Formats: sequence, structure tokens, C-alpha cells
Amino acid sequence: MTERLDGVIVATALPYAEDPKAPAGLRPDLDRFAEHCRWVVDSGCRGVGPNGSLGEYSSLTDAERREVAQTAIAAVKGRGIAVIGVHGVGAHQARHWAELAAEDGADGVLCLPPTMYRANRGEVVHHFREVAKAGLPIMVYNNPIDTKVDLTPDLLAELGQIENVVAVKEFSGDVRRVLEIRAAAPHLTVVAGADDVVLESLLMGAKGWFAGYPNVFPAESKQLFDLALEGRLDEARALYEKLVPAFRWDSRTEFVQAIKRSMDYVGRYGGPCRPPRGPLSPEQLAQVDADMKLATS
Repeated sequence: MTERLDGVIVATALPYAEDPKAPAGLRPDLDRFAEHCRWVVDSGCRGVGPNGSLGEYSSLTDAERREVAQTAIAAVKGRGIAVIGVHGVGAHQARHWAELAAEDGADGVLCLPPTMYRANRGEVVHHFREVAKAGLPIMVYNNPIDTKVDLTPDLLAELGQIENVVAVKEFSGDVRRVLEIRAAAPHLTVVAGADDVVLESLLMGAKGWFAGYPNVFPAESKQLFDLALEGRLDEARALYEKLVPAFRWDSRTEFVQAIKRSMDYVGRYGGPCRPPRGPLSPEQLAQVDADMKLATS
């Protein structure tokens, strides 16, 4: 497997259009979504990652979820890569979505451990062995905050022995993990998963960034990524310090609403979320706008 799933891959937000016949009166706006996928890639990012948490996959119908994936794949074909979120409550659901992604022409998949069950080590390994049967490169997603399952460096070393597992999106928030993973599983690409520790992660050896705020700042994010990998620390730090007030929202509960609000702030359509996500409070809106003012000044 030569694909390492590195570079800046944008966890794409999903725009909705009003439709009284759709769940919560909102349907995915696939034309607008396709334009957004093309924009982030044409702005310098390597690819897109639809149907993740930021893409509100858990609020979509099965038909919508596949249509979103197909739209992203078609939009960036010949431009960049499409890494599809295939998260599922169990192995057979995640494998199903991975098989559909392969059928639709995806370049890889992003996959959490079981999402509604605190799986033990053996169950986690079984989960990813099943997903690997779809034949696509897999980016394992470590998000112990939400899943309550911590993919520790030694467990990642075991997962890395599964054919097609090539990368890990690390979202524990502990930048010490980057070096620990590189030591335990040197063949895995370490991918920064939280925007507000991205520079620290890249300086410790991460080679990818599966990112939220490039929905808002794709060109600036690619510039930050390149500066870090080139070792141009003074320039990278100056740019990061400007952007990080906004980036911190990527690690908060309301990250989807905040990133969509930030898109609206810079003139890119973010729009509403589907339930269970509701609108930001007036205080949160004011804080997002204040942080975006700092990031765009």
C-alpha cells in the first residue's frame, strides 16, 4: 500500500438547503458541497474527508450519507484525494460503508472504533480487520474523548500490522503521543487531528493534518503545514499564533456550529446544522466572531 494518507485533508463541513420534506426541514445541498470540496483542494489542500463528525454523518440518512461521499469523490477527482468517514456502531456497519466507499472510487477511509460501545482491545482489532477487507487505505481515528476507547501507541502498533492500515488521526490532545506512536509504529503516518495542537504535532513528526478550520482558511492552513514541515519555525509560529484563537473551537463541543459560523464570517456558506446540534448561544456567537476577527486581522 503506497498511499500514506498524509498532507492536509479537510474534514469537510456539509451545507444544507431548506426542504420541508427532508429531516428537520434541511437536505444536504450537494451542488454547494461539491463547489466547496473543489475550492479547498484548489486552494492547496491535498484532499477532502466527508462524512466525519464535522460532516454530521450521524445526522444523515443512509441514502444521504452515500450521496455526500459520492459527491465529494466526483468533485475532487483529478484534483485531490477523497478519504471517506466510515464510522459505524459495529464492525459490520463500518465495513459496509468502507465497501461502498471502495465501490464509489474513494482513495481511503477514516474510521473510528465502534462508536456506541466501549470496545476492548480484541474487539477493536476485530473492528479494523473487518474494515480492512474493503481493500482501501485506512486512517484509524483515535478520539478517546468521544468514543471512550483510547488507541494507545502499543495498540496502534498492533493495528498497524493489519493490511491496509496506513495512518492514524491522533485526537487525544496529548502531543507527546506523536513521538510515542512514531516509536511504537514507525510505519504509520501520524496525522494531527486537533487544529489547536497542529503546529506542535507537526514539529514532533506528524506528516498529515485531518483538519476542521481549513474549511475556513484552506490556503493559510496549507501554508502553515508547509512552513512547519520545512522547519521555518518563526514564520510558522507567527501564522499559528494568529489563527489559533479560532482553531481552539475545533476541540470544543460546539465545533461544528463554530466552524460553520466561521465560514459564514469569511463569506463562505456554513449555514445551520441538523439536530441534535442546535444554534450557538449569543455569547458563543460573539466569541466565535471575536476569535475570527483576531484570525483575519
